[in-house]
Amino acid sequence: MNDTVTTPKTKTKTKTKVERPRLHKVILINDDYTPREFVTMVLKAEFRMTEDQAYKVMITAHKLGTCVVAVFTKDVAETKATRATDAGRAKGYPLLFTTEPEE
Repeated sequence: MNDTVTTPKTKTKTKTKVERPRLHKVILINDDYTPREFVTMVLKAEFRMTEDQAYKVMITAHKLGTCVVAVFTKDVAETKATRATDAGRAKGYPLLFTTEPEE
């Protein structure tokens, strides 16, 4: 007798493609009222920049009108932008950080 065992073919598992989350830029918008020192302090506190990095970002925004501060996932970018903007508002400054999707 033949002792062969046949098993039915099962469907192979389909691999799910995992996409990386879309990144968003945090952008500093220049204004004519918020003191440079305060902007630098917020950049250091919220985005963990060094004094030199924060100063360069602040000056770039001052000269060009805007400057990309950092790139994060959407939730992190929105949270950091909101917290940084709120820090300015708490002191009465029109400091503004926005977010937009990275291309």
